[in-house]
Amino acid sequence: MIVEDKGLKWELLKQHLVLLSEKGIFWEEQQTLIVSDLHIGKVGHFRNAGIAIPKDLEQEELAVLSDLIAKYNPKRIIFLGDLFHSEYNDDWNWLMLWTGLFPNIQMVLVKGNHDVLNHHHYSDAGFIVMKEYIFFPFKFIHEPLTENEGSELYCISGHIHPAVKLKGKGKQSLTLSCFYFNSVQAVIPAFGKFTGNYCIEVTKAEHVFGILNNKVLKL
Repeated sequence: MIVEDKGLKWELLKQHLVLLSEKGIFWEEQQTLIVSDLHIGKVGHFRNAGIAIPKDLEQEELAVLSDLIAKYNPKRIIFLGDLFHSEYNDDWNWLMLWTGLFPNIQMVLVKGNHDVLNHHHYSDAGFIVMKEYIFFPFKFIHEPLTENEGSELYCISGHIHPAVKLKGKGKQSLTLSCFYFNSVQAVIPAFGKFTGNYCIEVTKAEHVFGILNNKVLKL
């Protein structure tokens, strides 16, 4: 385990993953960025409903992703679903402009439950859309495996926006977005800021990495 600038290197199945404080993963051997649950368009959805949300929030998130591209120079980006939040709105145009800046990067979308736009929207924006994406030794999916499911390959997913709650000696507590690893799968945090979190239960057999003050910490 090696601490890097704003990230932490974690070895899994002889692969080296940099867990990023920006809530993504850089897979070194395959020069691949992995992110989940951007929910682009969710801000526009609430604005259309008359709820005041800062208009530039999603542009800031795409800017963060651009910074990661500049730093790690990936060959591809794997989006683990919920790229765009349901119905089409004008925020899609920002996403189209953004993908146009990186024509040489392969953009793979593992389709999530909110990715409901017509297929031509994704193809026009340069995305390869799949139900699941196998890239040995991993299988990339949107929703985590349930207790009754199995897989021949180690699964990496998003969907639940995992977080962990830390409790102090008094009544104080702190909830952190986290990366979660067990023997059969990993779940990564939501990249989007406007998403919320789901607190998970952790056992000693599992590995959890929380994000605090722009650092990734093993808990």
